[in-house]
Amino acid sequence: MDHAHAHEHPHQQPHEAREHSAGQMAGAMHAHAGHGDHGAMVADFRRRFWLCHALTPPVLLLSPMIEHGLGLGDALRFRGDGLVLFALSSVIYVYGGQPFLTGFLAEFRNCEPGMMTLVAVGISVAFFYSAAVTFGLQGVPFYWELVTLIDVMLLGHWLEMRSVMGASRLGRTGPAVAGHGAEARCAGQYAGGSGKLLAAG
Repeated sequence: MDHAHAHEHPHQQPHEAREHSAGQMAGAMHAHAGHGDHGAMVADFRRRFWLCHALTPPVLLLSPMIEHGLGLGDALRFRGDGLVLFALSSVIYVYGGQPFLTGFLAEFRNCEPGMMTLVAVGISVAFFYSAAVTFGLQGVPFYWELVTLIDVMLLGHWLEMRSVMGASRLGRTGPAVAGHGAEARCAGQYAGGSGKLLAAG
């Protein structure tokens, strides 16, 4: 019985998964921002993405691996560039990563690790290791990997929440629109039939 039902509606599972993911993110946003409006949450993600996106190019250009990959050598190096790189990355980590860090705490309290946990652990490891390298630990910082990961995750969650919210609106208005269309067709058919009857009379 269950197998037949799952086979009959295979498209419902991905849709429910998307709604669950968006629901987790909505819960995280409620927890850290107190927003009661999903539209405000989508706008919040949009703001976070564009600010972090604007700060990303300087981080990329100041990262040694990117500089050497572009053949720039030490052309963009200057005294204190590592601290500037740390400061820019810190802003992106704190501001852009806040929804994921808050979501991680919510998942941890509920003993339900998920996407927020994965993202929060990834960006936190990259940030704190890179900060340690900046202040003396031997190694290579991962600032550019950190900021691009946050950018991609913010963009992905922003677009996902926007699409799910749009689908929810469509689901609420669809039956009413369909019903209105059916009523209009019935009225048209009735009017047409009455006209024929009147003409025949």
